[in-house]
Amino acid sequence: MRIAIGIATRGRPVILGEVLRELDLQTRAPDRIVVCHVTPEDVTGLAERFPGVDFLTAPAGLPRQRNRILDEIGDCDAVLFLDDDFIAAPRWLEALEGMLATHPECVVATGTVIADGAKGPGITPEAARETLAADTPPAGLLGFHEHFNGYGCNMALRLAPVRQHGLRFDEKLPLYGWYEDLDLTRRLLPYGKIYRLHGARGVHLGTKSGRVPGIKLGYSQVVNPIYLARKGSYPWSHALRSVARHCAMNLARSPMPEPEVDRWGRFRGNMLGLVDLLTGRADPERILAL
Repeated sequence: MRIAIGIATRGRPVILGEVLRELDLQTRAPDRIVVCHVTPEDVTGLAERFPGVDFLTAPAGLPRQRNRILDEIGDCDAVLFLDDDFIAAPRWLEALEGMLATHPECVVATGTVIADGAKGPGITPEAARETLAADTPPAGLLGFHEHFNGYGCNMALRLAPVRQHGLRFDEKLPLYGWYEDLDLTRRLLPYGKIYRLHGARGVHLGTKSGRVPGIKLGYSQVVNPIYLARKGSYPWSHALRSVARHCAMNLARSPMPEPEVDRWGRFRGNMLGLVDLLTGRADPERILAL
């Protein structure tokens, strides 16, 4: 079995270097590591430091960059997509290989995030290493349970059904995607199972550099779930709950927002999205003009 690691990146060469450095510690080495960037500045100095990594370019946008990676890894059987700020524990690929070998029905494997900086001010690489060193994984490396979707910061795909059914990340979800992971992994469900692996662990740094403005994210929080529900990859009940939850949270926290979160910008984007839904103009790609 040949397993690739694919990383789409934009504007975070220092953090990406930390992620690549940690991948050298995998107990089951990846057969390929492919990094897709947009400009040379995204990977400054990294080609020299990591000569075994394949660097390639694509137009900006997480779905476009991940599709470019899919095009590149025709010689592999599976791919682990990592965010450019995700520190994987050393046994991630070992757990993945064991799962894919013993459970042929597994088409998506998502890991266990033991700390997620995306839900707060972010986590430094040093703190992530300390968290991983103190972590006590479950006794069985191959423990798992069924999961609703893959979490894009650390999710693996079995490539045979992806290729057989011509599945791709939806490029109508621009920039950072927002639910592009949910969309593709849910579209794989007719062909197998989505499992969350207990032994495949890591820390999502949630690095704030390179983030898009709050108004764009807020618009996507409303429009993307409805777009996916209409498309059929996301149940309406979940989509409507997601929209309501994000609107309520952004409004409630706008008077006293977290220092790292533009809550008022997100809420303005939420309201723009709702207006566009009501007037029939809603389009995920509209964030490119906001």
